[in-house]
Amino acid sequence: MKLPPFKLDQWLAAHEFATPPIRYNLASSTGPTWTLGEIAALGGGDVRRFDELRLSYAPPQGGKLLRERIAALNGVDPDSVLVTTGASEALMALVCWFTAPGASIVLPRPVYPALPVFARAWGLGVREYALSPERGFAQTADDVLAAVDGTTRAVFVNTPHNPTGSVMSAAEQRKLAAALDARGIAMIVDEVYHPLYFGEEIAGAAHLPNTIVLGDFAKALSLPGLRVGWLIDRDAHRREALLDMRSYFTISGSPLTEAIAAHALANASAVLDRLKETAAPNLALLAQFMQEHRDRLGWAAPAGGTTCFPWLLDGRASRPLCEALAQSGVLAAPGDCFDAPAHMRLGFGSQREGYAAALDIFAGVLRRKGV
Repeated sequence: MKLPPFKLDQWLAAHEFATPPIRYNLASSTGPTWTLGEIAALGGGDVRRFDELRLSYAPPQGGKLLRERIAALNGVDPDSVLVTTGASEALMALVCWFTAPGASIVLPRPVYPALPVFARAWGLGVREYALSPERGFAQTADDVLAAVDGTTRAVFVNTPHNPTGSVMSAAEQRKLAAALDARGIAMIVDEVYHPLYFGEEIAGAAHLPNTIVLGDFAKALSLPGLRVGWLIDRDAHRREALLDMRSYFTISGSPLTEAIAAHALANASAVLDRLKETAAPNLALLAQFMQEHRDRLGWAAPAGGTTCFPWLLDGRASRPLCEALAQSGVLAAPGDCFDAPAHMRLGFGSQREGYAAALDIFAGVLRRKGV
């Protein structure tokens, strides 16, 4: 199968690595950047000395210390944890596992663009449930279940959601998991933004029946360059098969990045505190900006994560606006990257300084473009 162009990564790569670089990156879905020195200095600088690391293969399921710390973060048994190369490898393995003749997976719309491509490339059908801006991108069990049919082998939930920032409540997750379990359908919960919430905090889904949880270091843990992710699955048979797939895909992770990741998790509170200290004030500025421009822009305030998905009220495609913003030094992701042309993805978790200045530029571009 010839894969379609990955519009989102093409857009980001064209601008994030440009010379000169973009001044204000509001397209990013990650948290604030850390340097290796900053991470190593956490907790009194007791990170394992890198000159003592053996640069061999890591265990295919991930090193013992890293799995123990991922398990502690999620309140699960380390044996249920499988380390992967980012959450992307976990998604590929799961799609491969659930593929069968005539089978389908249920996904939200919008969704991380790679996921439906993965599914179709493996021959898995895709059924969708819409997250509607008119309803604040609400995620409910009933909406998801309405998309389930006799071909469904798995249902995918992303909470907090990228790009909308919506959250499925704990009660709705329990309701959905129970209904799916009764039908022998697995629930996959992507929790890469957990535990960043702006209202009620929600427990992780790892203890729900027949549920697989995904996490990584790219989003809430703000270390995308490590390319370390994980999945949590209490089904030993399925987990063994997923581990075998990882051996085919990438063999193992790097002992270097796993050591850094394990050290970061030993100091997770400091990493998450920096994220909250960046995201919360930026979100307050963004909410004020949206209020001031409510005659031109619609939005639903995010309940968690680091992104939101506003839209142009006149229905025009946002790409020309995003191109004008980029020329002015502010990066936003056009909604056509998510098959929603009038929308745009705006992040508020990575820009530690200058967010107000970026929004001032945004306002000026809106005026000049006559939006």
